[in-house]
Parts: sequence; C-alpha cells; structure tokens
Amino acid sequence: MQLTISRKHKVVVVPPAPGVEAMFNGVPVLADGKRIIPHGMRETMMLRHLGFTLPNPMELYYDWCGGKPFAVQVATCRMLTENPRAYVLNHMGTGKTKVALWAWDFLYRQGLVGKMLVVAPLSTLSFVWMREVFATLPGRKVQVLHGTRKQRLERLAQDVDIYVINHDGLKVIEQELLVRKDIDVLVLDELAVYRNQSDRSKRMRKFAPRFTTVWGMTGAPMPTEPTDVWGQCQIITPSRVPKFYSHARDMLMLNIAPYVWKPKPNATQTAFSWMQPSCRYQLEDVVELPPVISRTVDVPLSDEQADTYKRVATAMAAMVKNKQITAVNAGAAMNKLLQIAGGWVYTKRPEFVRLDPTPRVVAMADLINSCDEKVLVAIPFRHMIEGISKILGMKGVDIDHCCVHGDTPHREEIFNHFQNTDKYKVMLVHPQCVSHGLTLTAASMIIWYLPTVSLEIYDQFNARITRVGQTKKQQLLHLQATPVEKRVYHMLREHQQMQNMFLEMVEGATVDA
Repeated sequence: MQLTISRKHKVVVVPPAPGVEAMFNGVPVLADGKRIIPHGMRETMMLRHLGFTLPNPMELYYDWCGGKPFAVQVATCRMLTENPRAYVLNHMGTGKTKVALWAWDFLYRQGLVGKMLVVAPLSTLSFVWMREVFATLPGRKVQVLHGTRKQRLERLAQDVDIYVINHDGLKVIEQELLVRKDIDVLVLDELAVYRNQSDRSKRMRKFAPRFTTVWGMTGAPMPTEPTDVWGQCQIITPSRVPKFYSHARDMLMLNIAPYVWKPKPNATQTAFSWMQPSCRYQLEDVVELPPVISRTVDVPLSDEQADTYKRVATAMAAMVKNKQITAVNAGAAMNKLLQIAGGWVYTKRPEFVRLDPTPRVVAMADLINSCDEKVLVAIPFRHMIEGISKILGMKGVDIDHCCVHGDTPHREEIFNHFQNTDKYKVMLVHPQCVSHGLTLTAASMIIWYLPTVSLEIYDQFNARITRVGQTKKQQLLHLQATPVEKRVYHMLREHQQMQNMFLEMVEGATVDA
C-alpha cells in the first residue's frame, strides 16, 4: 500500500486502510481521510504490520552523533532496531561496538528502551567500550562496573546511561542488576563465551530473560564446532533451537566412534539458521576501508609489571642523565623495558624472570577468539613465545597453535600445516624467523604482542599475509601499554628508522607511564 513520507517533518501520510483508524485514532486527519502519523520506530513497525512498506526511520533521521557509518553499520543498525532479540555476527573490524551504541542511542531517543548493560571481556571494558562511548556518544554517561563488590555497587548506584561489566564479574552483583528495571537493554559482547555448559553460561540463560532487548555480538560464533551455537541461542532466542543440547548435537553432528563426533555436511548452514535474526558481514564488505587496516590496541599492565616498569624506567632515565646509558647500549636498555611490558625479562641467573602478563595475554586471546580465521602473533623474544604457548595450551583456553623461533626444528612442515591445512588456528612466531619469500595468507590478521625495533623485520613480517593469493582484507593489530611501545609503533607505521633514537626513547620512557 502506498503512503507519502515527509522527511522534513518526520511524518508519513497514510491513506485510509483497514486497521489504520483503530491503531492511529488520535492523529491528525486530512479532508480526504488520510492520516498524518509520526515516522518513528514504533509507528513504522505498526504500519508494516498493516501491510505498508516504509523505511526504517533511523536511516532517514538519525544524526549518527556526528560520525559517518559504514554501509554495513547502517544495515546492522537497521536490523537491531527492528529486532529486540538479535545477533550481530559481523567479522572483527567491521565496527560492531559502534553499531550497538548507535542502535541503542536511537531507540533511547525514541523512548523505546531504557539504560543499557554491556557484558564484555575484561580486556575491553575500559580500553574498548568506555573509550568508544566517549568517542561515539559524547553526550552519554558510562560506568565500568569493575573492582571489589563494594566498588561495583558504588559504581552501579551512579546515574549513568550505560553500564559495562565483565563476563565473570557479573555474578558478583547479579542480584542487584536483576532488580534494576531501568536497565532493560542487554548487550553480550563476544557471545561465543557462552557456547558451553559452564556455570557462566547457565547463569546468563537465567539472567537474560529479564531484559526486553538482548543483542549478542560475536565475529566467530562457532570457534570449535557447529554445536557451539546452541548455548548462545539458549540465551538470545531459545525458541529457535532444541530444548536439549543432545538433540541439537544429533541434528548437527555424526557419531563416528565412541565420544567422537564430526559435523554433518549441512551443519554450519543449519547452525546459522538458528541464529536469527542476524547480520553477518565480512571485513571485505566494508568497502570504505583500505585493503590493510592498521591500528593499535591499548592494554593495561599488571600491577607487577607497572611497578617494575616505573622503577626500571626511572632508574634508566637517571642513568642516561649520568651518561651511564649512552647511544652504544641504549638499545639493550630499551629492550629491557619492552620485555617488562611483555611479561618475560631476560636476566643472567635465572635466565629470565616472569612478571604477571595476564592483562596483555587475555587481550591477545580475546582478539584471537573474535577472529574466525587464522592469526599470526609476532613475539620478538623466544621465552615469551614459550611462556605464552603454555598459557594458550591450558585447560579452559585450549587455542590450537604452533610456535616458531630460532630453535624450532622442521619449520617448513609447520608453515605448510598452517598455510595449507586446518591445523593450527594461531602461530606464535619470532618475526625474525620468517623468510622474505614465505606465504602465510591463510592468516588475515597479525597481532604484534610487542614491537620489533627493526623497520625491515616489521615490514617483511607484515608482508607474509599481504601477498598474491590473499583474498581477505588484512588487519595489523599492535598491543601497547607503555610510552616506549607507543613511540616504537608510531615510528614503524611511519616507516622511520629508529636505531639513532634509542637513547631518546629510554630517556622519555617514564612519560605518562
């Protein structure tokens, strides 16, 4: 049925039709019987129910808070604003965080939703969500619910628009959140953490139904197998999946031996059909982005790292002033600061000392889990590679990976498995050990756990995924926490040689630390 839209006045002029008078009996009526109806989200859904075709008002009237959305972000916002239970399955780098904020902000302005609770990985609370709220919705107030129980409750008591809490921290103040009826939008970032039968997953299945709007976001909904989606759907859209896990498993998997299951030929398609309504855009769909996207990822230091870094950096600055550290040995001094930031520091006896690297390793693991393709992690110190490998192999982490450093035998076999088979999701690799001619285009993401100080090594390592045969857009992610790292990454990305700058970097290592 035809209607007329006035974008200037944000209204639609609707001709007489069955149901219109009953639904909109308090609006202005023209002489010919046509009704002037506000073009809001609620009115749009009502008119569509009556058979009218009209666009989502967010696309026509929302100001995007001064930002400029990608086309895929506009499409995803359209889907979210029209569905109170939905999945954002867009790949990493497509701007899922902004999408959730914009969609919520539009509905909030329309008076259709209340405050929002975001449940996200610990590593993203402040460095992703809080910063993104400030950047994307500068007029909105946000509070991170982290710390002791008392601190969390004090922060929850503050009158803000958006609350952000980590997955496992939710249980600390779960009951207090349940009674906050003014918070009725729930966003679950990295939804795939609820793929199993853990206590965390069971809690969320009981917690989520209280909210009127629940959106789940993940770029990798099936990190291990198609049955991973069952637990996620039990939270967002439980009516779309079998009630019991065993029934879902029988629909998706074949039992080929005792306790051994493999996906049926159509398992992935069936699993995605359960996760509806949804959007799933790849990075390649974001035509506004260049082929290679390079960005930094801020991560915190652990208390142990921060204390050590401050003490050592202060001492080194004094040694520079007293000329005990000169241009000759400044490179070694700067490497020591980088090692502290990474969590493994080389010494004489014992060979190295481990500082708590948890925040950086967790951030790295979160990035890996959010990517459904293979990943290279550049780590310029051997003992860091071995230490991180042990963490990734721990029960509960279980990230399929391989390691390559100077003492690794049979490297060609490892490279072949990584590039040409399903083996290894991640390669932890010393960037100096990757030859110029090597192709590793099975990966489309490189995570620099720590920077290298060689521009040549940096460029040639990044080129392993930017080669003929690469069909995906590539992401170069640089983890950083200290002034030295930030300075090194800046110079690498600007293609500046830094060999003559080591002394200056050590001298300024305590700035903003």
